[in-house]
Amino acid sequence: MAFSIGADPYAAQARDGGPGSYTAALVVLASVFFMWGFATVLNDILVPHLKSAFRLDYAQSLLIQLAFFLGYLVMALPSAKVLERTGYKLAVVMGLLGMAGSAALFIPAAAIESYGLFLVALFLLASSITLLQVAANPYVAVIGSPQTASSRLNLVQACNSAGTMLAPLFGGLLILGRSAAGATRGTIALTARQHAAQVRTVELPYLLVAAVLLALAILIWRVRLPDLGRETRRASRAARAQHSLWRHRNLVFAVPAIALYMICEVGIGSTLVNFISMPRIGAMSHERAAAYLTLYWGGAMIGRFLGAWVLRRVAPQRMLAAVTIGALLLLGIAISSSGYLAMGSLIAVGLCNSIMWPTIFTLGIRGLGPLTEEGSGLLIMAVAGGALAELQGVLADHIGLQLSYLLPWACYGFLLFYALRGYRATGALLDERLA
Repeated sequence: MAFSIGADPYAAQARDGGPGSYTAALVVLASVFFMWGFATVLNDILVPHLKSAFRLDYAQSLLIQLAFFLGYLVMALPSAKVLERTGYKLAVVMGLLGMAGSAALFIPAAAIESYGLFLVALFLLASSITLLQVAANPYVAVIGSPQTASSRLNLVQACNSAGTMLAPLFGGLLILGRSAAGATRGTIALTARQHAAQVRTVELPYLLVAAVLLALAILIWRVRLPDLGRETRRASRAARAQHSLWRHRNLVFAVPAIALYMICEVGIGSTLVNFISMPRIGAMSHERAAAYLTLYWGGAMIGRFLGAWVLRRVAPQRMLAAVTIGALLLLGIAISSSGYLAMGSLIAVGLCNSIMWPTIFTLGIRGLGPLTEEGSGLLIMAVAGGALAELQGVLADHIGLQLSYLLPWACYGFLLFYALRGYRATGALLDERLA
């Protein structure tokens, strides 16, 4: 997942040097996008792994996503204040250091076999990623020519998608592939020694993640990046005071649309390994099922590239309607069928998900003028909707995992409404075509 917050106002602030002077900085920043996508989707491996290791039900295992996405809700506004005080470069460095420290916290959590400490580490990890979200996108916008800002943002967003695609392979190999339960279709009886060994399989991968994040923080600190003056970090207060965000229905409906989309993305991604492992679906081990999770996120990456091309020719709301209808049909097949048909249908939903977030985001901030930054902030806070995927875990425990996908199916229904009616801008403050 890649998020863009009020980038355009900053594009004109790029300083010194031609495009070549920004290449090293852009490469490093692309790595930052890759790593936060990687760390986020690694949760989809943690859910089935810790569910088995701690013998949790679905609701308890999805507390992983609840703890993680609460970080966005709690830290979005404080992160904006930190950014205002420190500037973009230091905020990115602080975010990376916070991520490294949070990843390192997995080691004592595994050593004392504390599920609660895992949840704390995940909350802190998400809090650090939130600071990166708020700071890194405007940074990318000012690296180089303002005319190519959109191209650069698309590039780093593709790197984010690459991280989400590779994380399941990494987690499947180093977490599920090294655990006793990972070679089975679910929870098995473990001795105390096996239980300890199972929990501690997360130590090596998260130690590696922490080391990479620390190295990135050092690189960011050493790479010369343009600074933005304090006056460019927020729109004119006088201009903002004349308008109200709540008069823009496209934004008002976009906030719940983003939150409901996150329930779909997180709920499906977090339970896909368990779904594929079910006897009537794929009847395979968690380790093998993790490879199919890569297809789910890989579809999202491919769809983003295809969507960038198609959206040059098709109106965004029409594209959003088309992929939402596709998701509704595919999810309906996954709920009502079995075997490889159900499995393939659920995996293919990732392709439909690909353009939903950025398209809703773009439609939500259209016509906001000086309110764009605040509107973007609200949409980033709505990412906390991913925490509500916990509701799918509750449903799965009561009516079964397959029927629990009725929750994301209903959420896609609201997204279809947004694509057909809710996107329409009112009271636009910019001279642009909003039809």
